[in-house]
Amino acid sequence: MGTIIDIQGLTKTYGDGFEALKSVDLQIEKGEIFALLGPNGAGKTTLISIVCGIVNKSSGSVSIDGHDNVTAYRKTRTMIGLVPQELTTDAFETVWNTVSFSRGLFGKPASPAHIEKILKALSLWDKKDNKIMTLSGGMKRRVLIAKALSHEPEVLFLDEPTAGVDVELRQDMWNVVRQLKESGVTIILTTHYIEEAEMMADRIGVIRRGELILVEEKNELMKKLGQKQMIVHLQEPLSELPDAVADRGLVLSDDGLALTYSYDTNSKRTGITSLLRELSEAGVRLRDVETRERSLEEIFVTLVREGEAA
Repeated sequence: MGTIIDIQGLTKTYGDGFEALKSVDLQIEKGEIFALLGPNGAGKTTLISIVCGIVNKSSGSVSIDGHDNVTAYRKTRTMIGLVPQELTTDAFETVWNTVSFSRGLFGKPASPAHIEKILKALSLWDKKDNKIMTLSGGMKRRVLIAKALSHEPEVLFLDEPTAGVDVELRQDMWNVVRQLKESGVTIILTTHYIEEAEMMADRIGVIRRGELILVEEKNELMKKLGQKQMIVHLQEPLSELPDAVADRGLVLSDDGLALTYSYDTNSKRTGITSLLRELSEAGVRLRDVETRERSLEEIFVTLVREGEAA
């Protein structure tokens, strides 16, 4: 569908010499959901803030749909909606007024129908006349999303959008995200709930110490870096691994009733057939066999730990 965000050689160095971003190159496609993952302090919020025009870059370039976000800042900021981490809202204003005011800030004409649609989609309609200060943390988070959507942006940044939100509210928010994607809105999110990225994202980027170390389609990422595990449930507990399979990398459960074997899904030979045969020849009686795939969270943790060890 074409690139809507083009980031080239982006760096950010603060006055004390700290390099928050180190020559980041990234292209976001129109209409996709892109998840940016990384530990605290990795540079996620700095990257988003520079693209949104909140923080000044040190070098590099950012363009939104072909418009430079510095020389054409009015145009690019109108195209972007941002849901920040912090719950920054006008405590004494009503939900309706604060969302309507946000739309006006971008020079958009009043549209009660659009504001009503957003508030209903976010389950805020019955709170429209409530002052922000009376709302729960989860409801305040929803108001931030409503404000970001008030001017009908083409690109929506969600910086930890479900932090501190209960499960039901989280599900509602992701329903809204799905609807936005279907309408053609490009969504970039950071999240600590990696299962959300696994469920929602089209592509995954991993940032560590200011460097973008990986950008990959989610399914390809899990295919390349994923591993499968075979769990063999035993009829009788083992106190230790039989000598015949001691070098197979098996992990014996604490209760001795299960063996876990990890293997590469891309390998031509997984070794499963010979392993099961060796277990049988060793007199190990099997009750059941199951397999599970490595999760995105496990892949992410591995990538981060590899960087820390380097």
